[in-house]
Amino acid sequence: MIPPAYVRLDLDAVRHNLEQVKRYAPDNKIMAVIKANAYGHGMDRVAAALERADGFAVARVDEGARLRQAGFEQPITVLQGFVCADELQQLLKYRLTAVIHAPQQIAILQQQPAAGAKLAVWLKLDTGMNRLGFKANDFAAAYQALLACAAVEQPINLITHFANADDLLDDKTRRQIDLFNDAVKDYPGQRSIANSAGIIGWPSVRLGAGQDRASDWVRPGLMLYGCSPFAGKTGADFGLKPVMSLHSRLIAVKDIAAGESVGYSGTWTCRSATRLGVASIGYGDGYHRATRSGAPVLVNGRRVPLVGRVSMDMITVNLNELPDAQPGDPVTLWGDGLPVEEIAHHADTIPYTLLCGITQRVQVMSGEGS
Repeated sequence: MIPPAYVRLDLDAVRHNLEQVKRYAPDNKIMAVIKANAYGHGMDRVAAALERADGFAVARVDEGARLRQAGFEQPITVLQGFVCADELQQLLKYRLTAVIHAPQQIAILQQQPAAGAKLAVWLKLDTGMNRLGFKANDFAAAYQALLACAAVEQPINLITHFANADDLLDDKTRRQIDLFNDAVKDYPGQRSIANSAGIIGWPSVRLGAGQDRASDWVRPGLMLYGCSPFAGKTGADFGLKPVMSLHSRLIAVKDIAAGESVGYSGTWTCRSATRLGVASIGYGDGYHRATRSGAPVLVNGRRVPLVGRVSMDMITVNLNELPDAQPGDPVTLWGDGLPVEEIAHHADTIPYTLLCGITQRVQVMSGEGS
């Protein structure tokens, strides 16, 4: 029996994509980004599939603690660091590495007893993202404060984050690289700057230790899940394989007369007699409500257009090109033959949103090459 809504996860594709990262960045260590439940794919299962990664990155302390509790021993970096002494204690308890990006974090560390465990850190330079991190004028003072802090493991590692690396024509990325290299050139410690777009599109940030480099560690996220970080491209353009596919089934097939409208608010009207299919999936499952009429859906492996508004539990499709389709037939919303990047375009969003948006009622089927 086909479930009403389910995702299929190809864990072999995760491993393949990690190998592609290594081909792009052969001289770097790989910090696999598995925050937000591994972009909706399941953090524990993805971490297990990425056993050959050199380390992991998560957003929050509780995500790192969960990985440790599950038995993962790789270095784990918490990208948001900590905001209070209690979170610092969790970082120390679970041997997590913290990104230091604000003065109050340093103040908390300075209150930590010198005889206790030491915290491994990445000191973050804000090179233009303007979210977290110290500006260049304050970076040296922050570095010296951490250097004098008995609770901090030495050497201090150095990190920044790209703002526009997905735009290969924007010179801001080059300016960020230059600013980072200039600010950290006299410091020891590991460096990290390259996200997925940086790994693929900006070769100079992949140079390894012992070279005139910006990164010892690269931080792939989206590309591990088989998606392109660049608009107008798919993961396949860069040798990547999609990990997640989203599926449903037809639950009804009916004929609609010309001039009748379909769905809430009547946003789509039949220009001629239409064979209509109803699939058991909607925004309650994570299929984006903003997906427009005309977006492709696969029924029995063939493309048909979405029509009408996406509702909570159902979508409707035009089956005029598939007159033999019947209730129970398989439906694919994205996956093999239908890249998630293409569906994101039809929903005026990005692949991250779709992958992270799968809800709890969707069944998960995972395996080796499944």
